[in-house]
Amino acid sequence: MKGKSEIREFVQGLLAASGDKEPFENNDSLLVSGRLQSIDAVEIVVFLEDAFGIDFAQVGFDREQIDSVDSIDEFIQNAASQSFAAIRPKD
Repeated sequence: MKGKSEIREFVQGLLAASGDKEPFENNDSLLVSGRLQSIDAVEIVVFLEDAFGIDFAQVGFDREQIDSVDSIDEFIQNAASQSFAAIRPKD
């Protein structure tokens, strides 16, 4: 099952790609703090659509939902429990 470790690995890759190799906790702010940029938010959205089947057209988007590893994981869990229509089945 995909989960927090996959999210963390993806975020770590985004940080590394921007030259940020500093450690981070799962609850650390990434976007609001400026460690990640707007283009990284787009990358996170695409990752969530591809890896977890999140349909942002159904669930909407708020930057705070993807500001930390913990908030991303919580967002995925809430989207799955609130509306199965928001989650597209993955082949």
